[in-house]
Amino acid sequence: MKTIASLNGSHLRTYQTIFQHPASHNLGWHDVHALFALIAQVEPQANGNLKVMRNGQTLVLHPPRTKDVAETEELMALRRFLKLSEEAPTTPGGEPHWLLLIEHRQARLFRTEMAGVVEETILPREPSEHVRHEKNSENVSSGAEKSDPNISFTPVAKALGEIGPILVFGSGTGESSETDRFAAWLTSHHPKTAARIIGSVVVDGDYQTDGQLLAMAREFYARHRGTRA
Repeated sequence: MKTIASLNGSHLRTYQTIFQHPASHNLGWHDVHALFALIAQVEPQANGNLKVMRNGQTLVLHPPRTKDVAETEELMALRRFLKLSEEAPTTPGGEPHWLLLIEHRQARLFRTEMAGVVEETILPREPSEHVRHEKNSENVSSGAEKSDPNISFTPVAKALGEIGPILVFGSGTGESSETDRFAAWLTSHHPKTAARIIGSVVVDGDYQTDGQLLAMAREFYARHRGTRA
């Protein structure tokens, strides 16, 4: 079976269409079946259903009523299956691997361990708390307000726990500077946690699905283990 990270051509387009926002109305069942046949184990059932199995997850596809995926519930089922069946990297003793994705006004944290992938979205307690309105020039540059790290970074540091390597993702359209600020703040306030950061990667979070981001993280961790061997 192929991994999501190795998809290309029509199969990659089908995968991206499944997670497209807004939802596409041109997602064909034939293309979905072809994708699943490539990345999962597919067993035809006597009643005409297809049983799809991947990494301990099972999805039953009923005979399509139309040539395209027309129902929202059907599309959501495809998304859930693909997300839940993403293979999580395993480490001796079940030590977690962390993926921190710093996005606009929020941080998303993925913890991968023996049991699978757990996602947590970390937001400011109140919208107004994302930035502090300061007149001090240290916090305001060219009219742009900067995040108050004591508000936006503290819960992230707490959520990262005490063990496991950390990989940080941020986009290259402005949030990358937020990634740098987080690393600097963490070094100052939580040096032991900062020492667990093994890399920082610039990604385009607006155009990549969770599955693709996790696949990139797995590849990074695999290379990291290889260099340490």
